[in-house]
Amino acid sequence: MVVASENMQKYFDQIEKDVNQAYSYAKKAKQLGFDYDTDVEITIAKNMAERVIGLISIVAPQIKESGAVERIIELENEYGILDWKVALQIALEIAKEKFCKFKDKKEAIEIGIRAGFAYGTVGVVSSPLEGFVDLNIKQRRDGQGEYFCMNFSGPIRNAGGTAASLSVLIADYVRIKLGYKSYDPSEDEIRRTFIEITEYHERVTNLQYFPSQEETDFMTKNCPIEISGDPTEKFDVPTYKDLPRVITNKLRGGFCLIHSSCIPLKAEKLWKQLSKW
Repeated sequence: MVVASENMQKYFDQIEKDVNQAYSYAKKAKQLGFDYDTDVEITIAKNMAERVIGLISIVAPQIKESGAVERIIELENEYGILDWKVALQIALEIAKEKFCKFKDKKEAIEIGIRAGFAYGTVGVVSSPLEGFVDLNIKQRRDGQGEYFCMNFSGPIRNAGGTAASLSVLIADYVRIKLGYKSYDPSEDEIRRTFIEITEYHERVTNLQYFPSQEETDFMTKNCPIEISGDPTEKFDVPTYKDLPRVITNKLRGGFCLIHSSCIPLKAEKLWKQLSKW
């Protein structure tokens, strides 16, 4: 509900009336069948909760009218608007299929992470759909359970370093709550990270933040989520090729961004927030 003067309220009411009229025209035009889709793809959103769920409904239509919007508003009333706890909790509840069903557990977890990530980016960028590509659930090397592997691509940069880092925190929160194990990197996987970031920094583009090998080794060794992604460059890494759990020998832009300009650069900011809890 908007709290405004009478004149301002009339202004808002007129905007809503005009938008609804434009949508009715658009729907009639779509139903003529000249386009590949017979409905208007872009949904009307009156608040951030509707924006978030509207964005996620592009890849999960069943989440519309599922009660997720109302739940986000409840969580905002409990924790405050834009509080990270809202993102963490809505991600977990969607992953648990509290609002709607998905084809399998992997999809439920993936959509949950996307929704929490979308809340962290206030539902206005494509990163939750295109920057976070998908989730793999893999076996640990010791056979003692499964862990999460998040695949990222170049559009993750649109989210900004803090929000992109938040997506990993959301995945880790969901992982812990659902009883999955942590990532167990091999020594070669740890060393591959710094080599790949260095090649990306020197041959593709200067990274906003280029971490030291000590930082990179520490992060890869201790991050409970494996970071990966599709190859984005034509260059191969010079060493540590053909690793069993790494999908490509080529440079991965999303991988390099998360391991440089996101978690390492924003670590102090992330810890400042997390340490409160």
